[in-house]
Amino acid sequence: MTEQHSQQFERGTDGPKVIVAGVDGSDSSLRAAAYAGGLARRQRALLAVVYVQPVPAAGAALGAPVSEATDEIAEDLVSQIREATERSRGIFDVRWEFHTFRGDPYNGLVRAADVLKADAVVVGASEQAGHRIVGSVAVRLVKAGRWPVTVVP
Repeated sequence: MTEQHSQQFERGTDGPKVIVAGVDGSDSSLRAAAYAGGLARRQRALLAVVYVQPVPAAGAALGAPVSEATDEIAEDLVSQIREATERSRGIFDVRWEFHTFRGDPYNGLVRAADVLKADAVVVGASEQAGHRIVGSVAVRLVKAGRWPVTVVP
């Protein structure tokens, strides 16, 4: 005799619990963060906004100016997100966190998604022409096949 286990659908518990949104200050990445915020609100998920600070190649930078510049970008992104959150307070309530990882964008987002136990990743479409040939971060994330990936134009 075989046992049959009936699986019951639990309304409201079948969506993502952690949504990672990769931001870099570009218009498409900010649209991706806004889109991810809407998903997080509807799913009652945590929105993890991630900025990957580029690490300069050895010898490419002679000190802290590059690091200071990327720190300023991260601080600016946090303030933009906070302002948007304050404007929507009472209308849209979203639980969110901001995280900074270091490295190249692809590996940084992969590490972030792993560390944060992401159920979904949302990124903006690349705005660089060369990515049509070489492949963008978004394409590489999709090909990795580890999470559902949404690419926002």
